[in-house]
Amino acid sequence: MLYKGFGAKTQQNIEEAIRFYLSSKGSYLFRQIEDYAAAFTEKLQKAFPEDNFFITGSYNRHLEVIHKLEWVTDASLDNLKSIFPEQEHQINVQDDSLSARTAENVLVEFRYSPTENLVSELFIKNSSPEFFTAYTEKYGWKTDVHYVNEEQIFKQHNLQFIPPFLRETPHVLTLAANNELPTVIEKKDIRGIIHTHSDWSDGSNTVEEMARNAIQQGFEYLVISDHSQSAFYAKGLYPDRIKAQHALIDELNEKYKPFKIFKSIESDILNDGSLDYPDHILASFDLVITSVHSNLKMSEEKAMSRLLKAIGNPYTTILGHMTGRLLLSRNGYPVVYADIINACATSNVVIELNAHSRRLDMDWRQLPNAIERGVLISIDPDAHAVSAFQDIKYGVLAAQKGGLTAKQNLSSFTLPQFEEFLQKQRQKR
Repeated sequence: MLYKGFGAKTQQNIEEAIRFYLSSKGSYLFRQIEDYAAAFTEKLQKAFPEDNFFITGSYNRHLEVIHKLEWVTDASLDNLKSIFPEQEHQINVQDDSLSARTAENVLVEFRYSPTENLVSELFIKNSSPEFFTAYTEKYGWKTDVHYVNEEQIFKQHNLQFIPPFLRETPHVLTLAANNELPTVIEKKDIRGIIHTHSDWSDGSNTVEEMARNAIQQGFEYLVISDHSQSAFYAKGLYPDRIKAQHALIDELNEKYKPFKIFKSIESDILNDGSLDYPDHILASFDLVITSVHSNLKMSEEKAMSRLLKAIGNPYTTILGHMTGRLLLSRNGYPVVYADIINACATSNVVIELNAHSRRLDMDWRQLPNAIERGVLISIDPDAHAVSAFQDIKYGVLAAQKGGLTAKQNLSSFTLPQFEEFLQKQRQKR
């Protein structure tokens, strides 16, 4: 059925958006729920000071989208019911579990366990079903063993301790058995802020404000990458403004050295896969981040053609937010990850892990493939304000799940290492 005033394609897009919204109700980004989770845990502990509460599940494994908050506890479920008045919450008790919907529309679930079995239950809940099944098939599982901590569970089989954020797939068990778990990246390993937008395009702060804030936070360099000219809605930079911005950056670099601001652009990948400026303009940048911002409703064939052409452009340094997804808001366009990763390996192009909590794109599940192919990743905040520098935290959490190390991340390079990297990049132009 078509409604008056709406074309078939427009109506289909609206229907898809509504279905997506409805399917996401009651789910939250990790960033949206983390303060709530901490406050709710504190509330529980104050209400039942003699009992234990350990937050677990997808939250403790740092998944990017949280559908429910889970705790393992030795508190009586009958007592727990008292904080969820029946008339205000959807309470469900099954066997040793209690779930309820809070006033804030957050699904919470409690798994009861006797105190002596808490660690065993915590291990189960801190593991994905796939990981736990693989563990039990290989090492067995005894319900009558009382562990002191989770480390003991791994140690009894001569396994490296696997933190919850890595307990997703069976493969990690092999790494732990061979003492080959990666030393994953940490927030302190980030040395520079790559991918930022100033008030020259759609950012909130001046270039100087962003530089000063980065210096105050101990970073060694900053990459200013405002939008390109096709992004008219974001005040994308035309060539005369690029020249003026570069002159300003030169002045600021003299003022704040040894800290350095690098000249970059987030160039739109146009509909045919070409970049947004001619070569002589692209050559004026220290590095170029290429991203899709328009015509996002693409078939896989169209998306791949567009991306692969951009990756093959000798001026592309970093492929930005690979699929264009917005978590809980918009699905990304379909891509063949393996082909993109192979193309980036061939063209020596870095793949961005966009740290904005609504993007986290590329997906951390694809990181092992990129690492295996020797492709550098860059954890970038895509910051439109100095406050967004803090988004690096969420990129790091996602990168940890994919087993990324500091050496495999471009924004962990020191300033001299970063300059050397850019020098080598220029050689491919």
